[in-house]
Amino acid sequence: MTPKKAHPSQQPRKQLTGGAHSGGRRVSTFGAWLEGARLRTLPLAIVPVLLGTGEAHASARPTEWQWLLALGCLAVALFLQIGVNYANDYSDGIRGTDDFRVGPPRLTGSGLAKPEHVKRAAFICFGIAAVVGLALVIATAHWWLLVVGAAAIAAAWFYTGGKHPYGYYGLGEVFVFIFFGLVATAGTLFIQRGVVTTNGWLLAVAAGLFSCAVLMVNNIRDIEQDRLARKRTLAVLIGDRAARISFAVMALAPFVVAAMFYITIPATVFSFGALLLIAPAVIITLMADESKDLVLALKLTSLGALVYALGIAIPLMLPTVY
Repeated sequence: MTPKKAHPSQQPRKQLTGGAHSGGRRVSTFGAWLEGARLRTLPLAIVPVLLGTGEAHASARPTEWQWLLALGCLAVALFLQIGVNYANDYSDGIRGTDDFRVGPPRLTGSGLAKPEHVKRAAFICFGIAAVVGLALVIATAHWWLLVVGAAAIAAAWFYTGGKHPYGYYGLGEVFVFIFFGLVATAGTLFIQRGVVTTNGWLLAVAAGLFSCAVLMVNNIRDIEQDRLARKRTLAVLIGDRAARISFAVMALAPFVVAAMFYITIPATVFSFGALLLIAPAVIITLMADESKDLVLALKLTSLGALVYALGIAIPLMLPTVY
């Protein structure tokens, strides 16, 4: 009897021709690194900065200097996001987790780049974020924020890095909520205002929920492969159906916050336009069987979060509209 051929997703990515080809298709060096940066996740870095800056402008008259602080916060968030994407690529690749992966090839697991180069790229991004963060601390004299920044970089690395990565024990959503939601939004507001308002915390919760939703749908896509690799994400621990329902709750709950803002700031009604992207993402995630559909849901959620943030932040920045 002819042995059953293994599914392509179960073939170690390292067997692919390193650097030049992937599955018979030529991959450019630039394109591979761009894919490794996972640009579709970058709106999640922009969202908390937009929301935090919007609240900062709503509760205090903006200045030119304040805009520079906001841009600094944006740079920190973006480079942390890109850094964690490269760090995950490196750590999952050397652990063999990506040997079972379905989807676009990773830099490390596919042999498209040397592991040490991917690791170096991650730490370069972390370094840039640290330098800009230090400049913000010096400018505002809030020295205790150095501890917060160091914790954020450590969380970015140990998500899949180190001997006991917390992302392998179902804690990914917890840390994403804290650092890409609460810390990023409240931190942006605090850098500009020196205080964090109640509204700021509400917006931070909304940002965190969107980030958790994107991570959840990503892990739903990889749930079978992660089981094979013994990567115990929250999706793996609670099961496919519960994970899909959790995604729906995470993606829709921020609109409760939007409704609270609409009561006092009617112009924030535009944030509900994000439902044109979020609602299809929820439907797709609840019903989809193919990984490509879940990738689409991820993209829709990420873009929907950005539309949501713009719909709230712009009215807050332009108080004359309400």
